[in-house]
This record gives sequence, structure tokens and C-alpha cells, in this order.
Amino acid sequence: MTSTEPNWDLYRSFLSVLREGSLSGAARALGLTQPTVGRHIDALEQALGLSLFTRSQAGFIATDAAHALQPYAETLASASSALLRAASGIGRGADAQLTGAVRVTASEVVSVEVLPPILARLRDTHPGITIELAVSNRIENLLRRDADIAVRMQRPQQDVLVARRIGNIELGFHAHRDYLERHGTPHTWQELARHALIGIDRESTRARGIMPLLAALEGGNYAVRSDSDLVHLSSIRAGLGIGICQVRLAQRDPALVRIIPDLLTIPLDTWLAMHENLRANPACAAVYTALAAGLEDYVNGN
Repeated sequence: MTSTEPNWDLYRSFLSVLREGSLSGAARALGLTQPTVGRHIDALEQALGLSLFTRSQAGFIATDAAHALQPYAETLASASSALLRAASGIGRGADAQLTGAVRVTASEVVSVEVLPPILARLRDTHPGITIELAVSNRIENLLRRDADIAVRMQRPQQDVLVARRIGNIELGFHAHRDYLERHGTPHTWQELARHALIGIDRESTRARGIMPLLAALEGGNYAVRSDSDLVHLSSIRAGLGIGICQVRLAQRDPALVRIIPDLLTIPLDTWLAMHENLRANPACAAVYTALAAGLEDYVNGN
């Protein structure tokens, strides 16, 4: 291993080969030539004193050492992207138009159903800001700067985050009027279990809090199971069966009816979080303020 710190370009090529599985794929992704990427991998292996890939006709196979280093390379990539986003909004006067990219992460349903109208209003006020929307049900790491701002369904634990509680987003059973006209409206757990249900496919950290509440439906008649909240919502709207969705979303559609609300109501504790280092970034601050106001309006039914 050399004492000279490898150039970031070497790690960039390393991460791309890991993701693409070949020099040619990495070269296309990076806009470089294949020999250049190959030289980067050779130089990084020499600098680190490690074998990172096994060369074969099928491509480049990552070694255990490469897999061990992958999280660190991904952290470097996230930090590099965050630096560019932060730099795009620094050094402008208070009266100048805000510009730059801000990366926001939120769950599927929030990203697709809730955020677009909020972002449209933000765009009217600050047309120079570009939103990079990372749609994910995972909790993105704000400390590692996978995103600048996160909409989360739990209270952030890290002290270095600026966190604002939005309120509770309520979940409940819903069905389409057409489905209820064909099959009747259940009023008890026993009646509900005999209906076509839309449920969770696999237990996950996100779903673990809901599963015990649905124990009475374990032997129920499931029409579809999925881990995607968007699939649940679309299936309810299509009249496929009875499922769980956000009460505020259902209230927007007169065709959706809430079923036995006294049996199930699930509050999702909703928070908006941002790394405290981004307070001084005008574009991030503007997006954070707009998201907070828009999400609070949504939760309160405004």
C-alpha cells in the first residue's frame, strides 16, 4: 500500500465497475474510455495493496475486499454529490434568485401522491431550484448525505439533524364504492376477513408495527399481497378489494369509502429532517420551509 492518497477518480471508477460488472459498462456510465477505467482499477489496487476484482471472460467479479470497501466508496460518492448541491446555492445575495439542486427523499406514496402539488407551488416561487426526488421506503442516511432533506415516518435520532414534526398521517381500511356495491360492507373483523383483502407481502421494519393489528385477518381471503404502498392504493382504487391507505388521500376521491374506522386507525408520526450544515444553504432552507408548510396543510386537511 502506498503512502499517497489515491485520487477520487480511482474510487469513482471502482464504484462504477462494482455497479456495472465490467470495464465497458463502467466506461459508458462514466463517459470514459475502457482503457482509462482499467488503468484506474490497476492504480487503485496498487495504491491499496489489494486485489479488488477477479478478471474473467464474464466480466469483473468483485472480491471480498471490494465488497468491504464498497460502503466507503458510496459514502465518498454521496459526499461529492452533496458538495456540488451545496455549492450551487452558496454565495448569492438575499435578493438573488435561488438556484441549485436539492435532493429530497420520501416514501412511494408521499412522493407520488403528496409532494407534487407542494413542489409545483415551490417551483412557482423559486423556478431556479431543481428537486432531485429519491423515491424510497428506506430511511436514507442524511449524515452520509444520501439526501439533503427527508420526509420520515418516525422521529430522527441523530442530534446533528434539523427535525420538525409534521403531525400524524392516519391510515385506515378503504374500499371502492363499486366493490362495496357488489360485495357488501363489512362491520366486524369476522366479516372483513371474508372479503377480498389487499395486504402486505413480507414483514419488514416499516410494516412490523402494522402486522400485530392485522393478526385477526391472518387467515383472510387475500386478493393481492404486495410490499408496495402504491400497489395497495391502486388496487383499492380499481375495486380489487379492501386495503389500507392514507385517510387524507382517500378523502380526495369520493369513490373511496373508509371501512369500520373504529376497528383500525394507524397514526404515522411524520417528520421532516435536514442536516444542520444545510441551514446556511438558501435553496435547501427554501425547500425545507415549503415542504414543512405543504405537509402540515396535507396532514391538517387544508
